[in-house]
Amino acid sequence: MNKQHPENLPPAIFLMGPTASGKTDLALEISKKLPCEIISVDSALIYRGMDIGTAKPSVEELSQVPHRLIDIIDPIESYSVANFRVDALKAMQEITQNGKIPLLVGGTMLYFKSLVDGLSNLPAANSEVREKLQNEAVNIGWSELHKRLEEVDPVSAARIHPNDPQRLLRALEVFEISGKTMTELTAEKTNSLPYSVKEFALMPSDRGILHKRIEQRFLRMLDNGFQHEVEGLKARGDLHLDLPSMRCVGYRQMWQYLDGEFGYDEMVFKGIAATRQLAKRQITWLRGWKNVTFLDGLEKDNLTTILNVSNTVS
Repeated sequence: MNKQHPENLPPAIFLMGPTASGKTDLALEISKKLPCEIISVDSALIYRGMDIGTAKPSVEELSQVPHRLIDIIDPIESYSVANFRVDALKAMQEITQNGKIPLLVGGTMLYFKSLVDGLSNLPAANSEVREKLQNEAVNIGWSELHKRLEEVDPVSAARIHPNDPQRLLRALEVFEISGKTMTELTAEKTNSLPYSVKEFALMPSDRGILHKRIEQRFLRMLDNGFQHEVEGLKARGDLHLDLPSMRCVGYRQMWQYLDGEFGYDEMVFKGIAATRQLAKRQITWLRGWKNVTFLDGLEKDNLTTILNVSNTVS
């Protein structure tokens, strides 16, 4: 496949940032100035019936500017990074064909990374192959299995210690399932993103203000009926805390409170603390992100900056 030059690729905009940094409001502003359609990049907004605790855009906001990849699955269903990549690329293509610019907005950095870097074509785990290899390890020892890996995949063997059984098993499992080495398959990533992307990140200059916003938003969710929302989810009877949907920040803490594990005040404290930890992880991701224009979430002229940087895509 011939590589296209960036200037020949269709445009797209990424708007990333930690939770409660103001991404939704800024995205709505951008959509009023540029011919954009928004794609949500958020692993919580994908779930139907989880509206208050995820700070989902309001019905009014969604009617003004529709968001794709919101409310696409039930909370009991699973949704992988690979699923997101397929869905997002399909949505981006449709938006481009409509003569508009895909505006991807959210804080799930692993989703953004899958678009930028692609995904390795590694096979899913196979319990039968894994069990066979584990039995062999018991009979002949891990060092012998490592020697086998050295023969078929010396690159992986060089980085995997003989005393690291989990990675050693995975590398041999991949070879037995696919007939290809982990080194080969990692190099055969899905195609990189076929767009010329302008990437922006809303980063707070004052962490204390972000923490205050997180606290205020959580308290506002409680006022808006968050407890009733989780009570409804619990009442279904088919959901539980091991599901990815119920591990979303806030939901786990409210669920545990409703189970009587701790009191209301502790639930509030834990919910706010969990959201702050999420923001911290998102900020850590963004600090290592390449090719991004950082915006101060406290500034008033971020829209102007985005329009100036994006003038080549408008």
